[in-house]
Amino acid sequence: MPLDIEATLAAHNEAVSCISGLAPRIHEAAQRILRVLGHGGQIYVCGNGGSAADSQHFAAELAGRFERERRGFPAIALTTDTSALTSIGNDYGYEQIFRRQLEALARPGELLVAISTSGNSANMVRTVEYAREHNIQTVGLLGRDGGELASLVDLPLTVPVKSTARIQEVHILILHMLCEAVESGYEADDS
Repeated sequence: MPLDIEATLAAHNEAVSCISGLAPRIHEAAQRILRVLGHGGQIYVCGNGGSAADSQHFAAELAGRFERERRGFPAIALTTDTSALTSIGNDYGYEQIFRRQLEALARPGELLVAISTSGNSANMVRTVEYAREHNIQTVGLLGRDGGELASLVDLPLTVPVKSTARIQEVHILILHMLCEAVESGYEADDS
């Protein structure tokens, strides 16, 4: 069966159109990130599978640069340290791989970006629960109905479509929008 490119593009465009309704929340997420960075805090990011790759991408854009020259922002993808992931997974269970790292690294007032297309991954739920208990702000990039995480994160950005691929496409666009807003906000604050 050949790929129906037009149908795929139509589904993509439908998913992208959801962003308009998220605009105030995307702006709020950027403001939260800017406040944390302005107070010398760090941004933590986590997700599984494709969302793990998105986590690394977002942290790299913040630490390096997105489109403008500026100082590097402290951002850590909790998905990258294979020694930590495997030792924590082995000793405490897979559900703890991000939570335990957050416990070791994060301070109250910092911010976690949790990326999950289902919103129901046990390791993500445990991490956000820890963050809530320890005054770490949470932004969720979620899909479908947001799952369990929708009611746990401080600021859910939910893409209400069923296709994981379409959700991930919108998540990366939202992450790029956040990078652009943070760089613009930093410039405005720095001038």
